[in-house]
Amino acid sequence: MAPAPFAAEAERIRRHVNDTLLAAFSELSEGILIVDREARIVWMNEQYPRHLGIADPASVIGLPVEDVIPNSLMRNVVASGKPIMLDVMEFGSESFVVMRLPVRDSAGEIIGGVGVMIFDDPRQLAPLLSRFQNLRLELADTRRKLDEARRTRYTFASFVGTSPACVAVKDKARRAARAVSPVLILGETGTGKELLAQAIHAASPRADGPFVAVNIAAIPETLLEAEFFGVAPGAYTGADRKGRSGKFELAQGGTLFLDEIGDMSPALQAKLLRALQEKEIEPVGSNRLIPIDVRIIAATSRKLQHEVDEGRFRADLFYRLNVMTLDVPPLRERIDDLPLIAECLTDSIARQLGEPPRSLSAEAVACLAGYTWLGNVRELSNMLERALLLSDADRLEARDFEHLLPAAARATPAPAKASPTRTLDQIQQDAERRAIVDAIANAGGNKAQAARILGISRASLYEKIAALGLGSAANT
Repeated sequence: MAPAPFAAEAERIRRHVNDTLLAAFSELSEGILIVDREARIVWMNEQYPRHLGIADPASVIGLPVEDVIPNSLMRNVVASGKPIMLDVMEFGSESFVVMRLPVRDSAGEIIGGVGVMIFDDPRQLAPLLSRFQNLRLELADTRRKLDEARRTRYTFASFVGTSPACVAVKDKARRAARAVSPVLILGETGTGKELLAQAIHAASPRADGPFVAVNIAAIPETLLEAEFFGVAPGAYTGADRKGRSGKFELAQGGTLFLDEIGDMSPALQAKLLRALQEKEIEPVGSNRLIPIDVRIIAATSRKLQHEVDEGRFRADLFYRLNVMTLDVPPLRERIDDLPLIAECLTDSIARQLGEPPRSLSAEAVACLAGYTWLGNVRELSNMLERALLLSDADRLEARDFEHLLPAAARATPAPAKASPTRTLDQIQQDAERRAIVDAIANAGGNKAQAARILGISRASLYEKIAALGLGSAANT
């Protein structure tokens, strides 16, 4: 017979549980057990003793729960106040699926706990466990694919060429890979700046970490800060309630590649400089600082020193980034590499198109070598893909390219007497002027189409039009 004070307390606890959730659980479960704050058994419904093989339920009232159910964890629940939502409890040779919940009074104080036998056979959980396992496998597969997407696809072998200019830039890039300092890659559009950035990461001690790339020119200015630093939960209307990690966090332990950094606004330049100096970031809408361990590789097709001189790019950020600089030569300055590059690109493009291997005739290579290639290797790749799609021959000939190249490239000018007043830069600018005018003419005045013909971005085309003084000529 239980002592009077315990009986009164037991009745109070049972009544409190009954008023809250006992009735609902009794209908849905295989059995219910209630304990007080000392983990002594207060009450069992009629199903629970039957599953445990207890002939006289009244005989266990007031006993410590472990004396009746040796493997019970009800004492842990009462002591910690934390539920155990789903567990398998062993009792002799039987196994039961159980849930354990703390019970609190109106003041929030723990007065006991409830154990619910959900299933008397764990095999009834098989559909749930199977679904859970499938979700785990899907999550693991998604993470694996994301990790693969953040790994590099290129190495130094991907930067094809044996010319002195190519060998020099690859040697310098290999030295950069061994260091931890920021790298600044300068070069015209389409020269392979991101390829080199990936190769540096792949050869660096951070190769096992993520490689995260951000094209600053492709992201609206209003979104760049969130893209870089992330967003705190509920930072503004429409923000994800769970928050969102920025590119700096995603690149932790690896490399962050900032493409077209010359297009970054002065306001964001200041925030980027602080992140690089302090090695910490602050998500949008947060007052929490997050330490970062990221190597920066930046690239731009702009003349960044000129941007600094004109006040459009912060000098202090430029000096921070300009520790190791790689000047990637344009294709026209390493034209000896064109046959090898064209051959590699032709094989790669044919595989991507699902076509058999193709070759290039000597005349076709000579035709390609006579072009200026304002869009560099990207433009060459575009030209080869167009020729492959338009030809069914096993070997591409010069005629397959002649009608694709702008008129200025098809013309073979007569040798001119060297003029001491014309510099190499002036000759190059004249070639660019002719190529741009012809491309715009062939596109019927559509500058977006002309940019695609030249293999450069529309923004780059407008910059070249302004720099070369082609305003009126480009509108004809």
